[in-house]
Amino acid sequence: MQKKQHYTGLTDKEVLESRAKYGVNVLTPPEKDPLWKQFLEKFKDPLIIILMIAGVLSIGISFYEYFGLHEGGAVFFEPIGIFVAILLATGLAFYFELKADKEFTILNQVNDDEPVEVIRNGNATKVPKRDIVVGDIVVLSAGAEIPADGVLLESVSLNVDESTLTGEPLCHKSVFEDDFDKDATYPTNSVKKGTKVMEGHGIFRVTEVGDNTENGKILLSVLGKKVDSNDTNLDERKIEAAQKLAEKNEISSSVKTPLNEQLDGLSDLITKLSYGFAVFVIIGRLIAYFFIGDNSLEWAHITAYVLQTLMIAVTLIVVAVPEGLPMAVTLSLAYSMRRMLKTNNLVRKMHACETMGATTVICTDKTGTLTQNQMSVNDIKFYGLNSQMLGADKKSGIIKEGIVLNSTATLDLKNPSRPSVLGNPTEGALLLWLHNMGINYMKLKDAAEVVEELPFSTERKYMATVVKSAFIQGKNILYVKGAPEIVRSLCKHVDGDVSDDTITRQLTEYQNKAMRTLGFAYQVLEDGDKTIENGKVVAENLTFLGIVAIADPVRKDVPAAVKECINAGIDIKIVTGDTPGTAKEIGRQIGLWTVKDGDEAIITGPEFAALSDSELDKKVLGLKIIARARPMDKKRLVESLQRNSQVVAVTGDGTNDAPALKAAHVGLSMGDGTSVAKEASDITIIDNSFSSIGRAVMWGRSLYQNIQRFLLFQLTVNVAACFIVLVGAFMGTESPLTVTQMLWVNLIMDTFGAMALASLPPSRSVMRDKPRDRKAFILTKPMMKDILGVGGFFFLLLVIFLYIFQHTEITQMTDLLHCQLGEANGLSPYEQTLLFSIFVWTHLWYMFNTRSFETGKSFFQLKMSKEFFTIVAIIFIGQIIIVEVLFDLFNCTPMKFLDWIIIVVLSSFVLWIRELWHFIVRR
Repeated sequence: MQKKQHYTGLTDKEVLESRAKYGVNVLTPPEKDPLWKQFLEKFKDPLIIILMIAGVLSIGISFYEYFGLHEGGAVFFEPIGIFVAILLATGLAFYFELKADKEFTILNQVNDDEPVEVIRNGNATKVPKRDIVVGDIVVLSAGAEIPADGVLLESVSLNVDESTLTGEPLCHKSVFEDDFDKDATYPTNSVKKGTKVMEGHGIFRVTEVGDNTENGKILLSVLGKKVDSNDTNLDERKIEAAQKLAEKNEISSSVKTPLNEQLDGLSDLITKLSYGFAVFVIIGRLIAYFFIGDNSLEWAHITAYVLQTLMIAVTLIVVAVPEGLPMAVTLSLAYSMRRMLKTNNLVRKMHACETMGATTVICTDKTGTLTQNQMSVNDIKFYGLNSQMLGADKKSGIIKEGIVLNSTATLDLKNPSRPSVLGNPTEGALLLWLHNMGINYMKLKDAAEVVEELPFSTERKYMATVVKSAFIQGKNILYVKGAPEIVRSLCKHVDGDVSDDTITRQLTEYQNKAMRTLGFAYQVLEDGDKTIENGKVVAENLTFLGIVAIADPVRKDVPAAVKECINAGIDIKIVTGDTPGTAKEIGRQIGLWTVKDGDEAIITGPEFAALSDSELDKKVLGLKIIARARPMDKKRLVESLQRNSQVVAVTGDGTNDAPALKAAHVGLSMGDGTSVAKEASDITIIDNSFSSIGRAVMWGRSLYQNIQRFLLFQLTVNVAACFIVLVGAFMGTESPLTVTQMLWVNLIMDTFGAMALASLPPSRSVMRDKPRDRKAFILTKPMMKDILGVGGFFFLLLVIFLYIFQHTEITQMTDLLHCQLGEANGLSPYEQTLLFSIFVWTHLWYMFNTRSFETGKSFFQLKMSKEFFTIVAIIFIGQIIIVEVLFDLFNCTPMKFLDWIIIVVLSSFVLWIRELWHFIVRR
């Protein structure tokens, strides 16, 4: 027996001295760049870079126009507007990521404030976990999370869940050398921060706190920092692995997202096309000057003409750049971040919103994500009794007493409607079963008295307790519980005269369903009866009572969520420490494992480790389950999938999951996971549910569609604008539209268009599509067709109006009904205003078309958002204000009311023609 000791613990003075010497018990958060540096990071976006170049060139043009051509200060509106757009796009991205990071920090701080029982000044007291210091004496009880690293002073049937560090769900801990396991990852007489007491109790002295704990050292390696190799308490193998990890920076967040890759390709295309257009303008105008017409060859005239040509070319580059695109992407991501929080997805890194939509593989844990992480009784077979056990007969009482007294688990009944298990989850399931039947297990416990105990051990596979019974006065009863085959072998009788074949058949049925089974036996003891000797049950008259099947039920919403993901073309791979049989059964229950799946779809951890990288790369796509997985198997799985061009999302809740979470394109930590896991992730699933992951995929795909819709809208505008500038160049003018008018069309209107399309709600229909090809160009063939076709149509429409306006005098739109073309006489201010209005209103109506792009539905059948209509109203009112109030600033002149009606109504045919066309196609 273990000798009990009286501990006095540290004094208040010693606590302060220890904290000053060894630090506080908090994991130091990763060093963050200064805010100014974080903000500057946003300027690395390729489209922002192009826009900045365009802004600089626009400043040069404005200075020339202001000082060289002596034009008004309005020439600076365009460069100012461009830089305002840059600051808005980068500022919004910075703000929303900063806000998400703040929420994440608060989430982690809650864990540091949990109370811990310690002995100080000779008394037991509770202090926040963060206040634990080296030298503290900490009391451990079932269900407690271990607050720091330390050495055990006492232990009674102590088993610890070290899965957050090693992947081992149950490690026996002891202070007796005979119990020490030489092959254990950590010494048997030590406990580690972040692990959890599953059963038993103990006392330990704290040896390391905060960053010096095993948990802290792994966090340092995850963050790419050097681990102190002089620390003799850290295993050499772990030092080497962590330092290699840091040196190679294998778990940095440098994985390029699919959206970044596609936007890089788009920016390259836009750059090449805009430069191509600019060169064409320069060459064309020089040919026209020197070889067509009678132009002066004096150097002054040539210089002025060349400078004007260069300005037109630069203006065209500015027009070609989609200024609103960075804003569209940022707004779409920010909007999704905010809305996804309502679906239990706390997004820490903005890119993760969209990347979830490109996911092709989800590598998921089993416990707590697919299952409820709450063991419960699935079926019972007490052979001599009805299954409800609600009677008051003696046999019923004996069974209930055996369940309660022959157990190390307890229930936390602070919330009686939702009790939680403290201790062994399997034993806790039995207590929950009694609780759910309205049986007060504490009354049963208080009514009887434990005389002798034999703790459970993996060698015996059973536990036994001798109890002074409350149901048979003056008698002791021996209760035995454990592996059914072992318990049955100890028994002389079987209650109800059930055959061994029947028992074996029932056990096989339960085990095929991946359930845990417990067998129960009892013996009413007479004087002189044998009970327990030399650590074994030696009773000779035990009666086998029956079997209970216990399982961790699959979450009710998971099968539907898994089906949705599979139908969406996403592969799901389960990575678990459970046996292959249990893993396959869970896979079957959620709809992942089917009768068609064979041995090639499942692999164990040792088999997985034995594969070379090339062998794994060939096999990995066909795998569905990795059973008996070890901590680093998940990271290696992620890397192999990435080598196969897959976009990988990973779920994890333990410290050992951090490398895989960092290596994945999207790391998904659980809300009740460790701080290290959360720090390594991109999204935290607050409710731990797989269905929340499915909703994140839906948001990501819808977000990508919104970005595509905006591209369709803005690039169509830009095609028309570029060709108008090009035509204007060969007509001897910069553009039929003034610089400030182009600013409204190309910047303000497009920015509001970005806001409108970014605010569109997600659609469940996207989950019927397959994941997009990450290498595919962001502009699809239908998009290119619409951009060139519709943009070309708008250009031709404007050219026709431009030609008419230049060759006749139009004072109102009704003049077009009886106009006669004559010699070219340029554009009057009113005609230029009409042309500007036609351009704006046709594109505003086209924004409604882009909303229904590739939905196969009428615009009027689609769900809209209030934000969309609000922004349309802003553009509508803004155009009226520009023409009727700010006309001097935008080189306009107020329009007649009838002309407003005519232009708005006629331009709406852009929408009606599209609706008619799709109605004909659908029929």
